[in-house]
Formats: sequence, C-alpha cells, structure tokens
Amino acid sequence: MSKNLVIVESPAKAKTIEGYLGADFTVKSSFGHVRDLPDKDLGVDVKNGYEPAYEVSADKTKVINELKKLAKSSDEVWLATDDDREGEAISWHLKEALGLPKDTKRIVFREITKTALQKAIQNPRLIDMDLVNAQQARRVLDRLVGYELSPVLWRKIKIGNSSALSAGRVQSVAVRLIVDREREVEAHESKSSFKVVAKFILEGGKVLEAELPKNLETEAQARAFLEKCIGATFKIKNLEVKPGKKSPAPPFTTSTLQQEASRKLSFSVSQTMTVAQKLYEAGKISYMRTDSTNLSEEALQKATDQINSEYGEKYHQKRVFKTKSESAQEAHEAIRPTNFGELKASSDRNEQRLYELIWKRSIASQMADAQLERTIATITISTTSEELVAQGEVIKFDGFLKVYLESKDDEEEDTKGMLPPLNIGQILNLDFLKATEKFSRPKPRYTEASLVKQLEEMGIGRPSTYAPTLSTIIKREYVVKQDKKGLERDFKELILKQNQLKESVGKENYGAEKAKLFPTNTGMVVNDFLVELFPNVVDFSFTANVEKEFDEIAEGKLPWQQMIDGFYQGFHQKIGEVEGSKVLKRAEARELGLDPKSGKPIFAKIGKFGPYVQIGEATEDAKPQYANLKKGQLVETITLEEAIELFSLPREVGFFEDKPMVVGVGKYGPYVKHDDKFYSLDRGDDPYTIEAEQCIGAIRLKRGDLAGEGEGLGFLEEKPITTGMGKYGPFIKHDDKYYSLPKGMSLQRVTREEALEIIQKKREAESNKVIREFAENATVKVLRGPYGPYVAVGKRNIKIPKDTDPATLTLEDCLKLAGA
Repeated sequence: MSKNLVIVESPAKAKTIEGYLGADFTVKSSFGHVRDLPDKDLGVDVKNGYEPAYEVSADKTKVINELKKLAKSSDEVWLATDDDREGEAISWHLKEALGLPKDTKRIVFREITKTALQKAIQNPRLIDMDLVNAQQARRVLDRLVGYELSPVLWRKIKIGNSSALSAGRVQSVAVRLIVDREREVEAHESKSSFKVVAKFILEGGKVLEAELPKNLETEAQARAFLEKCIGATFKIKNLEVKPGKKSPAPPFTTSTLQQEASRKLSFSVSQTMTVAQKLYEAGKISYMRTDSTNLSEEALQKATDQINSEYGEKYHQKRVFKTKSESAQEAHEAIRPTNFGELKASSDRNEQRLYELIWKRSIASQMADAQLERTIATITISTTSEELVAQGEVIKFDGFLKVYLESKDDEEEDTKGMLPPLNIGQILNLDFLKATEKFSRPKPRYTEASLVKQLEEMGIGRPSTYAPTLSTIIKREYVVKQDKKGLERDFKELILKQNQLKESVGKENYGAEKAKLFPTNTGMVVNDFLVELFPNVVDFSFTANVEKEFDEIAEGKLPWQQMIDGFYQGFHQKIGEVEGSKVLKRAEARELGLDPKSGKPIFAKIGKFGPYVQIGEATEDAKPQYANLKKGQLVETITLEEAIELFSLPREVGFFEDKPMVVGVGKYGPYVKHDDKFYSLDRGDDPYTIEAEQCIGAIRLKRGDLAGEGEGLGFLEEKPITTGMGKYGPFIKHDDKYYSLPKGMSLQRVTREEALEIIQKKREAESNKVIREFAENATVKVLRGPYGPYVAVGKRNIKIPKDTDPATLTLEDCLKLAGA
C-alpha cells in the first residue's frame, strides 16, 4: 500500500494528479460532498447554537468505507480538495467522516501542474475553520430560509400545484430582478424622435456620411430642419484628429467567463461551469471559481514568452490588474491556461472553444494597447446654425486586438469606418439628407450573462453560486429562458434629395429577443407574495449585506452562529405572524373586456393546471369556454386581442386536394389535420399564424416518408430516410433508428445533406459509446451514456458505482452487478 493517500473530490482530478505524483502517492476521489444536512428534516438545532446535524449521504457510504480502509493503511493523508470555501468544507467533512486527526495535512493549488502540486506538498497547512464556518453559515442559513418559508408558500399561495412552490435566499432575489425588469419593459411607453443623417458624394465617387449630433423630438421639427436645408451649402468647418487607444480587458473571473461564454459561444452559465471544470481537472486551466483578476508572476512570465515568440516584443505590455470587487473571497488567480504555449487542449469541441476563449483573453490582457486615430469633421450648413458631424477611426497599431476583443450585452459595437480625405473649407456635394423616425426602447430583459453581471455588481451571490441559482429558478419554473418574436410597426422617413422634400412610410420589426429570461405567472405571484410579506428575503441591499457577513466569518471577524441568530430571530417571528394570519395570495383574475361574438366578459386566470383565459361565467344553462395561455404569455399583461386569438384553434387554413386543412395543438405540439390524418408541424411553428403553404409542405413530406418513395429526404443504403414528430420533438428515422433534430432545425425544411450529417454524427458517437464488449457473451456491454458509464445486459441497464473504473470491469463483474 502507498505511504501517502491524497483525497480530492473528483475522479478526473484524481486521475490527472496521480500522473504527476510518484509511486509513493495514491490519489482517490470522494466524488464531491460526503456529508450534508438530512433531506427530510430541518437538521439544524435552532435552540442550541444552530448546530447542524450532518449525516453521510446514502450514496457515499461505500466511498467513505473504502477511504477509511485506505487512510488506516497509509502513513499520511493529504486533503487536496478545491481551494475555496466549498472545497475547505469538503476537506473538513472528510476529516470528520473518516475520523482523521486534527493535524491532518491540507494542501491547496490553483492549477493541476507538476510544479503547483510539488509546491503544495512542500507547504501543507491545517484545515481553515474560518473558511469552513463561512460555508456552514451559508448552508445553514439557506436551509432555515427554505425549510421554514416553503411550507408558508404551500399554504398561503393558491395557484396551480402549490406544493411544488419553494423559496431560496439568492434565488428569490434573482427572480425579483427578472420580474421587476419585465414590469419595466411592459410599462415602457415608446417615444419617437427623428435621427438626421446626410450622405455626401465626393470626388472619385467616395462617400462621406455625417449626422446631426442630436435627435429632433417631433416630425414637425424634422420637417422644419430639412426645409431649412433646401438650397443650402455644406462645407467642412473643422477637422480634428485625435490619437486614441483601446486597452484590453482583465483576464477572466468566474462571472466574466460566464458572461463572455454566453455572448461569444452561446453557452448557458451552467454549461460554462461544466466545461470549465473538465478543463481544470485535465490540468489545462487554473481553478475556475474565482473573483480575482490577478495573475501570478510565473503566469505573467509565461504569457510574456508566448507573446514575444508569437507576435514580437512590441506587442507585449505587462499589466497587473486589481480586483474591483470589495468582496473578493481570497487572493486567488484569474482563470488562465496552465501552459500558454498549448493551443490545443481537447478534442471535445466545446472544451476547445472555451479553452481558446480563456487563452485569448489571458494573452490579450498582457498585450499592448491598440493605437487609434480618431477624426472628427464638423460640417456647417449655410441656412442654419446647426452643424453636422462625421466621425471616423483608423487603427494605427492593432496591439491586443490582434488576439481578442471583448463583446457587449445588448449593445451595438461602437465601430466607425475610416473617413475619406477631407480639407477645411471643402464644399460638399449633398446626395441626400434623411430624417428617420426612431423609437425609444426599454431596458433589455436579462440574459443569463447579464443577470450574473447584475448580481455581481450588487454584491449578491459569489462565483460558486451563480450557476446553481440560475438552474434552480429555471427548474422551478419561476423563470423561462426563451426567444421572443418581434412585432411590426410603421416608421416615417423624410428625405431631402435634389432640393425636393419627400416623405415615406417604412416597416420595421422590433422587440425580438433571443435567449432572454422571462418570469412565469407562478414566478410573479410568488415574488409579489415575498415582496409584500417577507421583504428582507428579497431585499437587494439586505441580501448583499448577508454576503458581506459571510466574508467576515471567512476572515475570522464574526462568529457564524451570531450571524445566523441575527437573521433567524426576526425571520422566524415573521413566519409565525404570516402563518397565523388569514392572508391568502391568489392570482387575481383580470377582466380583459368583452368577447365580440358572445358579448360575454373574458377573464385571465391561473388555475390548477396553469394560466388560462375564460369566456363567460359558469351558470346552470351554460359553461364557460376555456383556452390555455401560450408559453410566455402572462396573466398580468395579456391583452383582449391576444386572449381572443387563443380561441381561434382549431382553425381551417385552406384546402389541399379539395379537402380542408385544419391546424390545432395536441399533446406533442402543433399539427395539421387533413383527410382524417394528423401531420406534425414543427414545435416552433405558430399554429395561430401558419399558412396553407407550410401545412401542405408538412403533409407532402410525411406522405413521402410513409410511402417509402423517398420524395422528402431520399434513400441511404437502399433504405428510406423519413421524418416525424415524437414525444421528444422532431426526428429523422433510418433503418429503424431514430435521430433527433438539433434545436432550431425545422422538420419541414431539413435537407437531405443535413439529414445525412445528423445520421453520420450519431453513428460516430455510438462507435465511441462502447467501453468494453465480451466475445463470450455479446448481450453484455460496458457503455458510455449521457449520465455516465453503465452496464447493459440485454435490455437492462445497470448503473456502475462511482468508485469503479468501468474499463476494468470483467464479464463476471458485469453479471454480478446485474444480479445474474
């Protein structure tokens, strides 16, 4: 047996570390936390110092027993969990569960490299109980809030399935932000103004564009300005050339990585952290939970060497960034590559894309400023004192832009083209002067990235909390992440060309949003209940102050039980007051107006099975009509017109082969019914607006599939490629195998080439699925699945224990796991 036992929390991390340590070290994984508060009880003794009653998780009993045996037979045990509060707590729980002595060695490192590990081994410390207590305080406080507040929601809020409601400290604040923003958007009254732009034709056919530096408030003002410009002379009054520069952004923290991966790679916050975890455990990047922008001297030197080698010394500029956040937990490093000379980190596409993003951001942070030259031309108008302005920008030296430019949220990139050669006093030839109506926009709804940014700026949550917070509020269906289709509106345009003033009306789409966070009806009702009766729980400054108190505990300045008591006493009293009151929160019905056909009132409500609209009241002689709200529609904001539209299904959209086509919505989404047969439409198709042509396409495609004639997608290996819609969405079928269409791909518009690519990719994935096969028994296989490796015995799938290497399983092992 090895002299030294090193315990980490991840099998992948264990595998990487074992490759760097010698034969004297055995590295084992605890597979995450080994102890926690009980599932079914409060698990906190509120009368005796809030003592938590931790217990070993049921699925960790075997792990703990094995680690105990290994610890007893080892000369030294090293606790090497992650270098943050969560990791410190895991080490402490391991010490307690394994019965290790108080002086058990704790080692920390921010990257998994040989150098970092050797340095850690040479500089062990004891478990830092201040960090442990900060994590304990968070866990206990969140348990108290959830355990006491959730039952109040069950009893006091009467909507849908009330027993599914729950509340959380940071999660409820995040929901409040989204609800508040939704109401801001809905309350926004768009105001119009007119933007004036001029286009001049210069010698040699070159073009100069300029604009009035302010918008004109009304159409009358815009018309008056253009009329003044009839017959005017336009002349260059002044040319101002200013040197400028752009500086690179700091290297990534957890939240800035989440934001940039969302903007540049379209990753969710949870996906970013999952992929980053894999890169860290493989030793490719430094630890990915950090609020520091600092780089170590070693990292700075490696970055310098890479920049000088790859781009030349003039591109290098050493920078030391200081973390702006006052609440930065510990003096950690920013997220960076462990080896700046390594450009290829993984064969997995997403891991490689995220690694490249981290590499570019880290390298760019140590590169020279981009040197710019900004030119501002002022243009006079002979008939008015107003002036036009043209601006241009030239990059004289690209500097860090050679590698990386940070993206922005919901903003247009502020890039300006280069101006043509101009001279002061130059008379300009006007092509046209145009005043275009523009409309004010509300603040954009939150994306996952912008919500994380907002929470961080408000001091709410910490690097480790953002991903689970977002996952929780979406899973609870308080919030949905979805796209929103835009609407069409008219805008006016006034054009002065050849001294003739003309006007026209154009059309534009507005309000379209992609991957934004919208509150659900349930989320809004729960939020309003908490704001009214438990304001502290959803108060922004109060929640941020709680985070500061966690920091004080981590620094040893505040006893954790004292902090909990300061919150709990008032909170518990309020729970009792609300429980004893008769207050009930219901989603109030909104009367929207009268149904034009029946003259009966239309109401929007939330019922047991979700939000709906209702025409008329129930009487002995008549029953109301009901229709469910569409996804994303809110009882609070749905209009009479939108409600009436919900009653338009099923609807006839036209004829095909002399028989009507009727569109409706069924269990698996929208469909078209024709000649007593049902044909699935794409889930993204709007049954209220879809036209006959699309429906005919769906019918023809499906018919070709059913007839086996290959009219839709043809044949592969002499077998037809067919399509359909199932429980889990649209699919392609070939040779009795099903292939799901990627998100966003249309069932009616998928091409043969796309279908072949989907089939090929799945075949390749399945070829990599097999870990082990057994010639003596072909019904038994060890396979990779979406939730980890498993044993397949005939049609049975058996989970492999977490502490077992699937590649080492024998046929006998597999049959034993299956109980055969």
